[in-house]
Amino acid sequence: MTAAERLAAAARALLAGFDQPELAPFLDEWPAPDAARRMVEPRPLPVLRWLDQALASAETRPLVDGVVAAAGALAWGQTYAAGDLGERFLDRYGWSELIGLRGPIASDRLACGVLLLGPGIEYPPHSHPAEEIYMPLAGTADWLRGGEGWRSRRPGELIHHPSGIAHAMRTEAQPLLALYLWRGGDLAQKSKLLGGGYDDHA
Repeated sequence: MTAAERLAAAARALLAGFDQPELAPFLDEWPAPDAARRMVEPRPLPVLRWLDQALASAETRPLVDGVVAAAGALAWGQTYAAGDLGERFLDRYGWSELIGLRGPIASDRLACGVLLLGPGIEYPPHSHPAEEIYMPLAGTADWLRGGEGWRSRRPGELIHHPSGIAHAMRTEAQPLLALYLWRGGDLAQKSKLLGGGYDDHA
């Protein structure tokens, strides 16, 4: 079993412990054990230097430890250029897809991966057609969803973003590691940053 397969299995096991109706459609789309696999070359990013500094809960610790151990074998990506949000943001931002159109576990119905944000940055408000669920795995951060205003979210909370809703995140002293799930429509569809600019999932 590859590092990505172990992480995907750990993520599925963690999510299965939640009895929330909005999560069920995502788990229904989870790829079968015999789903196609693809080779993805490892790719590090500067943000990884904060990975082992994020504080996990007991519930999320096994998956966080798995991500820390496997980080060097994963392909970490970015969709922004320096002209979009600046070098400082890029230095503290990255994601790695485990399941989806680009991840090592192929699926055209579900995308699943991890987002890592370094301390002291804001991931600007954005929206996308896909329905999304986030779960912070390590690090307490503030989250913005629609007109609800900023709210502190701790590891182990589920955050549901219906299709098209604006959302954002910001970190303070702690970095943030979060699990994300996308479903619905084209999983390669880029998200629109409010005020212009684009991003992929996460």
